Amino acid sequence: MQNIIVLGAQWGDEGKGKVVDLFAERFDIVARYQGGHNAGHTVYIGEKKFVLKLIPSGILRPGVQAVIGNGVVVDLAALIEEMTMLEAAGIDIRGRLHISNRAHVIFPFHRLVEKMSEARENRIPIGTTSRGIGPCYEDKIGRRGIRVADLYDAESFRTLYEALEEDKKALAATFNLHDTIDYTQILKQHEGYAARIQPLVCDTAVLLANAMTTGKRIMFEGAQGTMLDVDHGTYPFVTSSSAAAGGASIGTGVPPTRIHGVVGVSKAYITRVGSGPFPTESTDAAGDLLRREGNEFGAVTGRPRRCGWFDVPLLRYTAMVNGFDTLLITKLDVLDHLDEIPVCVGYKLKGQEVPEMPATYRALEAIEPVYEKLPGWRTSTRGTTRYEDLPDKARVYLKFLEDRTGVEVGGVSTGPERMETIIRKGSRLEKLAG
Repeated sequence: MQNIIVLGAQWGDEGKGKVVDLFAERFDIVARYQGGHNAGHTVYIGEKKFVLKLIPSGILRPGVQAVIGNGVVVDLAALIEEMTMLEAAGIDIRGRLHISNRAHVIFPFHRLVEKMSEARENRIPIGTTSRGIGPCYEDKIGRRGIRVADLYDAESFRTLYEALEEDKKALAATFNLHDTIDYTQILKQHEGYAARIQPLVCDTAVLLANAMTTGKRIMFEGAQGTMLDVDHGTYPFVTSSSAAAGGASIGTGVPPTRIHGVVGVSKAYITRVGSGPFPTESTDAAGDLLRREGNEFGAVTGRPRRCGWFDVPLLRYTAMVNGFDTLLITKLDVLDHLDEIPVCVGYKLKGQEVPEMPATYRALEAIEPVYEKLPGWRTSTRGTTRYEDLPDKARVYLKFLEDRTGVEVGGVSTGPERMETIIRKGSRLEKLAG
């Protein structure tokens, strides 16, 4: 039995949803361990496109169980909308979707708090999605949050809710904001939402422990990417949770000793959404080409992604933090049109080589990337399913990434659909996911 983590090796949007969906049929359970409904996973199945924000993409595989772990913050309205969308598409979620009773609840007023925070004078604008994720995590860490389990004790829920209401009203008054939030209506709505999801709520740590005892396999699904991790990312331009591999144990209650491998997902280039340092960003026509050919627009927000070249020092750093056993490189086909492909192989700061990932965003913004250029292959790789069938120069490119990062390239995605994927025979990826 092998339980694995699948997570992003860059700034998110690497194609994790497709990878999780591809491997899910080989696992019994897919468990999401952090983040909220700001992290969209897009999966294409034939002509159908699914954008999943909270529910693990394993739900698209018949018979696979999907778990929303305690480390996730849940907007109940968004969750119910997603459930309704899946049911309308013929996806059966009854008895298959499980929600942690320890997950914290996002309320509409959390969105107001986030907008206030972003607009504050002298505040560094992070470029959040304004979905209330950060303020909900703030309440969690401040020990004033409301968890799913609290919804089912009417008296306790109302007491906790009223305290949170007073807290947000005081905050709005401090900023001289006269909001029109109907707190009473929100309370009533959430009492109704609670009734709707109650059959799905349980202690998911117990569920996962029991599953492992009986020999079932679990895949842990990360949201965002390692460089958005609240501790190890480009702080403060990060998300509010532990997106790195260590978050899988914290966010599900599964001991690290029961996890047997870590699969990193990385684009063949790199993208970023929102503000923050991006050493290899291409703001010229080449960046526009990557955005156009890669359809680089947010699955949830529709925001255009910033695009740039593969960053070896960044990947080496995220491999160190996560302990990647193998990489799956996505969107190789996006590079098919290029005559040459720059790859960042080192950092310089004030003319000096930088041996480690800078801790401050200010230092990272001042980085001078050192590039090597590799020849492009100028032929289509779209839909290729055997590594040997890739153009010679595409294989040279992948071998270069493998050698420079020190991590095996165990798989390659050559298109958005499930089967447009190469799993290299004999690779660690094949063994972990097999």
